[in-house]
Amino acid sequence: MAMRYTEFLCVLFCLPLLLVLGSSVTVQANPNYRDALAKSILFFQGQRSGRLPNTQQITWRSNSGIFDGRLANVDLSGGYYDAGDNVKFNFPMAYTTTMLSWATLEYGKRMGPQLPTARAAIRWATDYLLKCARATPGRLYVGVGDPNVDHKCWERPEDMDTARSIYFVTASNPGSDVAGETAAALAAASMVFRRVDPKYSELLLSTAKNVMQFAVQHRGAYSDSLGSAVCPFYCSYSGYTDELLWGAAWLLRATNDVSYFNFLKSLGASDATDIFSWDNKYAGAYVLLSRRALLSNDKNFEPFNQEAEQFMCRILPNSPSSSTQYTQGGLMYKLPESNLQYVTAITSLLTTYSKYMAAAKHTFNCGNLIVTANTLRNLAKKQVDYILGENPLKMSYMVGYGPYYPKRIHHRGSSLPSLARHPQSFGCEGGFQPFFYSSSPNPNILTGAIVGGPNQNDGFQDDRSDYSHSEPATYINAAIVGPLAYFAGTG
Repeated sequence: MAMRYTEFLCVLFCLPLLLVLGSSVTVQANPNYRDALAKSILFFQGQRSGRLPNTQQITWRSNSGIFDGRLANVDLSGGYYDAGDNVKFNFPMAYTTTMLSWATLEYGKRMGPQLPTARAAIRWATDYLLKCARATPGRLYVGVGDPNVDHKCWERPEDMDTARSIYFVTASNPGSDVAGETAAALAAASMVFRRVDPKYSELLLSTAKNVMQFAVQHRGAYSDSLGSAVCPFYCSYSGYTDELLWGAAWLLRATNDVSYFNFLKSLGASDATDIFSWDNKYAGAYVLLSRRALLSNDKNFEPFNQEAEQFMCRILPNSPSSSTQYTQGGLMYKLPESNLQYVTAITSLLTTYSKYMAAAKHTFNCGNLIVTANTLRNLAKKQVDYILGENPLKMSYMVGYGPYYPKRIHHRGSSLPSLARHPQSFGCEGGFQPFFYSSSPNPNILTGAIVGGPNQNDGFQDDRSDYSHSEPATYINAAIVGPLAYFAGTG
């Protein structure tokens, strides 16, 4: 089930501390960031849709969705399932791609042997996004699989027998949000491949320009165009102006074309924010654009720099303008559904802005609080370390990392026996009994997956049915790759 923002708010806020561990469980005092980095990227292999290559390391997965797109006589195979379901939602998938690309651009030299695997994870998404953008003139395909039907099933992606419905936006049914994010993803990825595959890089960039032009010329929210196919799963709650800002910011970085800067100015985007996610890109755009103010001393970008610093002041716990709650264990707590998606996303901005600050020898103030690069770095490290096991439960929220981690994640492929062990199809509802409702650990380990995380009391029940806390998602992982590479390279 894909994750939503605020449904069942009261129920989730009232969840008690359901799990208490004995003192016998220990974790590494100093997290092994290199190991966590490798696993955070490996996770994406478990989310692959399409025909799997011989290099596939998560071997309990097999080919799936290889005929996606057939209903429209196009090839839309490939890409990633967003979370624990079997649907391809392009809005969060494109954001995932942008974040993986940003991590690789900022921290590629710190990734060591994981740099090629990061590129491969990006390319699995961009190959698919290119198909979506280029298959049919005048259309941008934005998803495959009916989420309302899919979520009634508990079956492996290899067994899917539900209709693989296809969704797209056009000039008359626009989607500036999903188009802007797709343009951002393709533009960011074009820089990742610029030296290693120039021809592919050029294809990514030219497509990004076309998709961005489509987003700008035909304005509208894809939620309005597609309705229940994307809502409440991945509604564009924040509107589409943030994606236009984000897309233009990435195209400016990729091209240095002044027309994108002029467009940024015309948007007049100065929304105060204290969140960053697959839906709301303002903070990410401010940090990305502040790079020019700090590293190039370009005064034209000072307004974005100021917005980025106001965002940081709303995040820092000791700031007089902080609007961010923290658990007793020190975890940033934003929203009850899949809170770690916000933690990893905001942490990525903390490390990247810290990096820019350090390079420019820059500091700023939140009221009377002096903020240095180390201030942001230390908060980021606290969040990463919490996720990796330095928390009240001494539990790693990354599957397969450390001695104690979630065993009953809300994930169809992980919770059902693999094709090798059970060749017969389970059918749409065949996986609920005995697997979904079982208290047994999942038979397949989705290595590297980061789940939705603990509740506001630092509690976690490791319950497969509790998707708000036990479901992994591509965008949770994509955002932590950068911070993990940052700390792996400085450890």
